[in-house]
Amino acid sequence: MIAGRSVHAGTALDTARKHRAEMGEAMQALADAVAAPATPAAWRTAVASQLAALRERLRQHVGVTEGPDGLYAEMLAHAPRLSRQVAALTADHRSLQAAVDTLSRRLRDPARPVERLRSAAEDLLAHLSRHRQQGVDLVYEAYATDLGGET
Repeated sequence: MIAGRSVHAGTALDTARKHRAEMGEAMQALADAVAAPATPAAWRTAVASQLAALRERLRQHVGVTEGPDGLYAEMLAHAPRLSRQVAALTADHRSLQAAVDTLSRRLRDPARPVERLRSAAEDLLAHLSRHRQQGVDLVYEAYATDLGGET
C-alpha cells in the first residue's frame, strides 16, 4: 500500500522475477565453473558450457524486459519519469551481450591464458551483478515509490 492505494505489479513483473531467479542460477553456475581448478581443456569446456547457458538466459531477459509487453513497457506506463533509467538498462543489455560474445570467442583461443579468461569472466559476472542491482532499484522506483501525478 502506497499513499493510500495498492500498488499492483503486472504480469510482466511476475515474469521478470521468474527470469531473474533463473539468471541468478546461471550466473552462479558460471561462477562455479570459473572458480574450478584450471585444467585448461576441461576448464574451458566447462566455462564455455555455462557461458552458453548464461547467454540464453540473457537473451530471455532481454525479451522479457524489452518486448512490447515487457517489463520496461509496463514500468514506463506506470512511471514515465524512469525513461532515462530504462534506456540505460537497455543499452547495458547490448554491452552485456557483447561481453558474453567476446568471452565466448576468447575461450576458443587455446593461446589465451586461463588466468586472463578467468579475469574476463569475473568482470562479466560483476557487470551482470551491477546490472541486476540497477534493475531491482528501477523496479522499486517504479512500483514502490509514489510521487503522485503519474497515473
